Amino acid sequence: MARGSAFGIGLALAGALILTPDVVFMRWSGMSAAQMLGWRGLCMALVFVLAWGLTSRTRKSDLAALAGGAAPLVVLCQAGNATLFPLGIALAPVTPVLLGVATVPVWSALLARVLHGERASAATWTAIALVLAGIALAVTDHGDAALDAGALTGAACGLGVALALAVNFVTLRHNPQVPLLLAIGLGAFIAGCAGWIFAGPARMTQGNVPAILFTALLILPTAFFLLSLASRYTAAANVSLLMLLETVLAPLWVWLALGEAPTGRMLAGGAVVVVTLAIYVLRPRRRERLASVPPLPTTPPETTTPGP
Repeated sequence: MARGSAFGIGLALAGALILTPDVVFMRWSGMSAAQMLGWRGLCMALVFVLAWGLTSRTRKSDLAALAGGAAPLVVLCQAGNATLFPLGIALAPVTPVLLGVATVPVWSALLARVLHGERASAATWTAIALVLAGIALAVTDHGDAALDAGALTGAACGLGVALALAVNFVTLRHNPQVPLLLAIGLGAFIAGCAGWIFAGPARMTQGNVPAILFTALLILPTAFFLLSLASRYTAAANVSLLMLLETVLAPLWVWLALGEAPTGRMLAGGAVVVVTLAIYVLRPRRRERLASVPPLPTTPPETTTPGP
């Protein structure tokens, strides 16, 4: 594995692990979607823009880059991602939201086809079908086939988050000139302002403010910086695979901390999604490893030397 790729995978692993308790603190805050959006957006924007101001040596060119090219797309996707996730967490059980987010590898493959002309394989379409089947299983209500409205809303929000993240990862991978800190900070600022407007300043102090500040100032900025930076060193599919850790661990933390146990169908659907995506992402790497193994040397046939 290339040194740069190994470094990127390490960054993504750290970011994914840091992100896993985020949902627990969101639940502990007891806030509405707009309140969480307002605090998370503005705090994350503050951290990222401050970090950009302290570290950037090309501030003028960074600001100019926001006017065109790929930077506005990163800003828009960050704003969408920041908005949809707290909306899903506020309106739905945790598991369907995270199952929707877990589809980032599939979206990445499709976007690579649309944006960069990479042809989607039969394995990609098979993975898409199985992932959608797993999500459908998770959002149906217990033993019947009726859709649970809350779970369905959560899955839809999660799918939107996954699409926004995939666009971000693919865009950053192919456009290293985008000012990462500034673009993500601006997207978070737009989302945060929307949250404050919809919630109203008077409601923003209602709930457990320290809990939302902890995740907004520490967990979110650190995790998203590491994940976004990782996409510059390794493929978006690798970053997406490691983000599956949140799908597996976050519902466990919520269960242990808050007693919000996932239903049997959510667990079954989650297993389908995680196993499918793990096989889908790891399969090409296994083929590459097998192709790189040199063939065994063939033993030349024994030759007899004619006697004197």
